Amino acid sequence: MSGGSGGGGGGGGLAGFVRGASVDAKTRARLADAVPEEFFTVPDGLTPRARQALTYERLRRAGLAAPPAADLLADPPALCALLDRAAVADPALFHVMLLHYTLALGPVLRFGADEPETRRIRGELESMAAFGTLLMTEVGRSNSHLSPRTLARHDPDGGGFVLTTPDARAAKFPTNTAHPDVPKTAAVYATLVHGGAERGVFVFAVPLRGGDGAVPPGVRVVPAPDTTGLPVDYAAVLLEDVRVPYGAWLRDGAAIDAAGEFHDPEGTAAARLTRSMGIAPRVWRAVVSASAAVTRAAAGTLLAHSAGRTTLGRLAPRRPLTDYNNQREAVLGALAAGYALTAVAAHATAPRPTPASGAGGPETAWAPWSAVDRDLALLKAAATTQAQETVSACRVHSGAPGFAAVERLNSYRGLTHAYTNAGGDNELILYDTARAMADLDRYVPPEARDVAPDADLDAPETWLALAGEAERRMRDRLADRVAAARRSGADAFTAWNGNLVLAARTAGACADRLVLEILAAAPAAAAPDARPLLRRVLGLHALNLLERRAADLLNEGAAPPGVLDRLWAARRRVCDELAPHAGELAAAFELPAAVTAPSAFLTAP
Repeated sequence: MSGGSGGGGGGGGLAGFVRGASVDAKTRARLADAVPEEFFTVPDGLTPRARQALTYERLRRAGLAAPPAADLLADPPALCALLDRAAVADPALFHVMLLHYTLALGPVLRFGADEPETRRIRGELESMAAFGTLLMTEVGRSNSHLSPRTLARHDPDGGGFVLTTPDARAAKFPTNTAHPDVPKTAAVYATLVHGGAERGVFVFAVPLRGGDGAVPPGVRVVPAPDTTGLPVDYAAVLLEDVRVPYGAWLRDGAAIDAAGEFHDPEGTAAARLTRSMGIAPRVWRAVVSASAAVTRAAAGTLLAHSAGRTTLGRLAPRRPLTDYNNQREAVLGALAAGYALTAVAAHATAPRPTPASGAGGPETAWAPWSAVDRDLALLKAAATTQAQETVSACRVHSGAPGFAAVERLNSYRGLTHAYTNAGGDNELILYDTARAMADLDRYVPPEARDVAPDADLDAPETWLALAGEAERRMRDRLADRVAAARRSGADAFTAWNGNLVLAARTAGACADRLVLEILAAAPAAAAPDARPLLRRVLGLHALNLLERRAADLLNEGAAPPGVLDRLWAARRRVCDELAPHAGELAAAFELPAAVTAPSAFLTAP
């Protein structure tokens, strides 16, 4: 397996596919300056607080060097390119940067009115005088996004609002607010209560800590224990009768008039919840794109570890490590996953129509996310699952050096692991997707298709037929089982609670089919010289997806017995073809020089 550039595959075209066409060279260079190569390493010996302070200082530098925040938020590919580079450099930097731009400043720009207080808050966040954070999830109840216990009440005398978390179980956690010297402004999600009724979930911009480290009256920050998984300054936040001005209400067209009457163009509290959660698509695009970025980096690291490495196994002493199919397939599978997620990210960040309020997705039961954008939420779940699986495999196949020599693979795994819950819990997204599928709520099942036992597994039409047929049959069984339970007298909870395993697998099959559709179409967007090699590497990922789905293919009768043997044989053939081009495939990722093999410290100056 070649560790250097190979010929015949269109390396320049592959790099163009990875970069995408949406961000011009000038902007890309500016983003690289915003996250320079020095950000790709962290000095040894820092205390947790010093490590966090460095992360925020780097965020400040990045924000001041990057294009204006409003421009980035209006340009998803450019924002994702900045966040991708941060993710590869330092997952903790990515995390706080994502929170600052999409979940704090984003709601201010989207929902805030043109009022002095709103302009002041926006100015502080855009100038990096304060860092943005999010107060949404509450520690004491699951699914707390649907009905936060943190309350906001209008103060008719002062004209503003009073925000309160009624007890410790309603504390906002996790938040990145613990560092005592870092100024923070939060987007706080609270249930607005007015006139004796709940009016829906709204966002309020609330300063939590000033430049001198002081917190305002009523704000209580409780630091969490230090952690290494994704090392930021976690804390719980309680708001005890915190007063904020009217302009801190990011009201999105709602108002309380001089007579004290409440008005909201959304009409209902349920519609307002979906609208307030409408900031999620920016998050999902960024998480999908960052998942692709760290997968590419992990794959490049594994190749650097493997290429030229010999083994002393007694079957064949001095045999190259990548002559063993397990290592070869791990390396090439990781490269293929990097390209596949790159294609998914390009799809996710492409322009798409913005649905009318309340019409973005199906009704939901577990979380609000699918109601905002079902397919984008589902792709977020698929991308983080794939990235975590691939990064973990790269860590394992890099042996002890992958665990102990540098933090990079461990930190990528921490990031992908964290975002299986953050940004919308993957399981809840799957359950709501499955419910919409069963109810045919804005969902059309794939057409029934027979697949011949000897169908060409290298052909995209075969991938799609197999995946689609399994999905259709699973959906039908799920709908029948839930309907039968309801007919027998079960309530909705009991009917669905007895079918959650099938529900998750059904939605997972839908996600895989969406990914396969993206992979089948992706080569057409690449330069002609890159298409043959791109088709093969994306085809390898398709085979790996079908192998992961094999239990369902067999269980549903969508594929005949022996399909795994055929998949394994096809994968070996594709890997034999791709092995000479491994270096070329990795080179097109254009990884920064600091992203090296796990044992690179041995050659460091």
